[in-house]
Amino acid sequence: MIDEILAYNRKFVAEKAYEKYAADKYPNRKIAILTCMDTRLVELLPAALGLKNGDVKIIKNAGGVVANPFGSVVRSLLVAIIELGVEEIMVIGHTDCGVQHIDSEMMIHHMKERGITQESIDLMKYCGVDFEKWLAGFDTVEQSVTDTVETIKNHPLIPGDIRIGGYVIDTVTGELHVIC
Repeated sequence: MIDEILAYNRKFVAEKAYEKYAADKYPNRKIAILTCMDTRLVELLPAALGLKNGDVKIIKNAGGVVANPFGSVVRSLLVAIIELGVEEIMVIGHTDCGVQHIDSEMMIHHMKERGITQESIDLMKYCGVDFEKWLAGFDTVEQSVTDTVETIKNHPLIPGDIRIGGYVIDTVTGELHVIC
């Protein structure tokens, strides 16, 4: 499958198809969006919000959450704010999220089935990672969005003048619901 993608890319570049996507590194709308990596959102989310290439910074991870207040999500938000001019943050969860109700014990069991050793799992714990919490899902997408918004709002490095809102997008219709 990767070979097909690479072949397509060579053709894309040769035909200069990239020209219609030309944009600056600074987001036109001065917005950063934290959302889930769900495949249904790849085209639906920008289309439903009327976004084009260059409009916003999009940060994606499993669940669209801040799992660690000093991890890569907050780092990305800080770069977007401090260096790239972002003034607003949208946290966008979605319906039917795969992270909802993930059970960390089951994840660990599946990891072991895939060859991850108990020693590797123990090493994470010895390094100070609350492994079960780190792997856990959430009960409701609305609460997850609210918790993530609160984490960002209360973060000591996020400037107080940044507007932060929480939303849930319907993965079928693209309808956006305001949560907080």
